[in-house]
Amino acid sequence: MPIFKAYDIRGLVDVEITADFTFATGVAFARFLQQEREPGTVVIGEDMRPSSPLFADAFSAGVTSQGLDVIRIGLASTDMLYFAAGKLNFPGAMFTASHNPAEYNGIKLCLSGARPIGKESGLLTIERFVSEGSPIDFRSVGKESEQDLLSSYVDHLLSLVDLSEIRPLKVVIDAGNGMAGHTAPAVFDRLNCEVIPMYFELDGTFPNHEANPIDPKNLKDLQKAVKKHKADIGLAFDGDADRCFLVDENGDLVNPSTLTALIADRELKKYPGSNIIYNLISSRAVVEIVEEKGGKAIRSRVGHSYIKQLMADTGAVFGGEHSGHFYFKDFWRADSGMLAALHAIAALGEAKGSLSTLLKPYSRYISSGEINSEVADANAAMKHVEEIYLKKDGVAADHLDGLTISGDTWWFNLRASNTEPLLRLNVEASTEARMKKVRDDVLNMIRGDLDILVLIP
Repeated sequence: MPIFKAYDIRGLVDVEITADFTFATGVAFARFLQQEREPGTVVIGEDMRPSSPLFADAFSAGVTSQGLDVIRIGLASTDMLYFAAGKLNFPGAMFTASHNPAEYNGIKLCLSGARPIGKESGLLTIERFVSEGSPIDFRSVGKESEQDLLSSYVDHLLSLVDLSEIRPLKVVIDAGNGMAGHTAPAVFDRLNCEVIPMYFELDGTFPNHEANPIDPKNLKDLQKAVKKHKADIGLAFDGDADRCFLVDENGDLVNPSTLTALIADRELKKYPGSNIIYNLISSRAVVEIVEEKGGKAIRSRVGHSYIKQLMADTGAVFGGEHSGHFYFKDFWRADSGMLAALHAIAALGEAKGSLSTLLKPYSRYISSGEINSEVADANAAMKHVEEIYLKKDGVAADHLDGLTISGDTWWFNLRASNTEPLLRLNVEASTEARMKKVRDDVLNMIRGDLDILVLIP
């Protein structure tokens, strides 16, 4: 698999990602920034993976070899790196493999102002520069300095959400041994909350569970702890803490679309009539609520570079994804799991009832969650499904991102993964019975064709 992905760089440590590779990537990134006439300083952050400091050192050496300066912010969540790139208005690089297992590492890159760099917006050029090799000019080497931005990051988050009048709350936070163990204490020390910490020790080997909250098995410890401690809310972050998932007081998982709808409602009260971005796997409830609250819902492809660009093009104040990424105009259109968590805490702290009661109006449909099938030919599988469904009355198809088929009370999306040989299925319907029927029908079509099928996980 290529290590230059759709939105970032990611691969196996010491096999695909090495110090030599990150040095070469630093040189290539600097060359790209000069071509783009970007500012001559790069901000670098790193997560808690054992290889991150070494790789960040090598990358910094590559950048400074081209005459650009570097500011090292040390241990950081990805949204803290975006904060630095936005606040200082410099391009940035974050060393992390997000939710991937311990044997992986990677780099997330952005332009000044935290503007995204994806395949279409620079990664292909940087990849070409790495493969071609970039000449190192005879010039003065740039300077490297350090800056601690944690307290400034917290100040900025708390300036965007008013938590001054919330009632006392009991909050369980599962950091998954990831970067929320670094950022959450700095944030919650300033709130009217009793925090029960889980796995706050920074450990890039992830000894307790994978730092991937989109997989329900990684939320079981949090669900038990919320019920055991009779907490008001549970928060789970991924490894680089740019995604946040919620658990309610009953230990039930909260669909990220429900949180998208809640935050959209709050942002529309602050900025009436604004545009809200949702990706095409979000619940229909998001569109309904945005329109009911006087906003305009705009549909996007999946992926942060697409959503950030669409936010810039439309002036949208907020965007949400089914995968637990939440984007804010007030945060340089970047995604922040912590800022999303603070919106949930604020809404709950202002309400008299429980989290499940608060969220009930925002949860209107039944979803399958993401179901993966490993297939030999994703396009053939999608074409096979589309041909069958378009024979039915009252069914529409579109191809904004993969294949979306819509009926009157249901819809589903099939799309190929950008990072793995998988076909991802998401189904939503007005009843559980209808959702299960559509889900099983589509899976049978994909998995029943032995020419397409490789493996049923």
